[in-house]
Amino acid sequence: MRVVIADDEPLVVEGVRTVLEAAGVEVAATAHNGHDALAAVERHRPEVALLDLHMPRMGGLEVVERLGAVAPGTRALVLTSFGDQANVLAAVERGAAGFVLKTCAPEELVTAVRAVATGEAYLSPVVTRMVLGLVAPESAPRRRDAVERVAKLAAREREVLELVAEGLSNAEIAGRAHMSEATVKTYVSRVLAKLGCANRVQAAMLARDARG
Repeated sequence: MRVVIADDEPLVVEGVRTVLEAAGVEVAATAHNGHDALAAVERHRPEVALLDLHMPRMGGLEVVERLGAVAPGTRALVLTSFGDQANVLAAVERGAAGFVLKTCAPEELVTAVRAVATGEAYLSPVVTRMVLGLVAPESAPRRRDAVERVAKLAAREREVLELVAEGLSNAEIAGRAHMSEATVKTYVSRVLAKLGCANRVQAAMLARDARG
């Protein structure tokens, strides 16, 4: 598992590097601006790009957007703060795989990186509520569209979707729904594919729209 860390604050970069390396995660490179972050990702092809949203020479949002073309196998984990709500929503729309708050515990940071590196998504309930709180009540046409899309899911898939919408991790869903984590991962992938969602936040928003 290799990670590229990008943040314009050197102290943040070194702190994150220390936490990850202590947990056995290889830090392939670090960067202090978006341009260098994208170049590092293209050079090293890490599993995860841990990105701040506010960087010079190319913001984190643009890096997220370009990752698919530069390194399709690299997934974006956004390093954010409570003041970044609008940008977090934009990152969701661009397909970021996860979000971790800068105030999180070291253990949560490691958990988030490992989840994203293995093809899952990491989204804490705090970030889920933050994002959903930004979205205004939807129009009737959008709600109808959401209802129609969710209706295509089987009952068990809808159950998993509702748990995803609560911001639960795969492990937490497994405990709540009495499934193995591997089964949950399969269900989540199937749900995202059927709904046409790029990540769990988009699925959570769709679930909320469908509920009205």
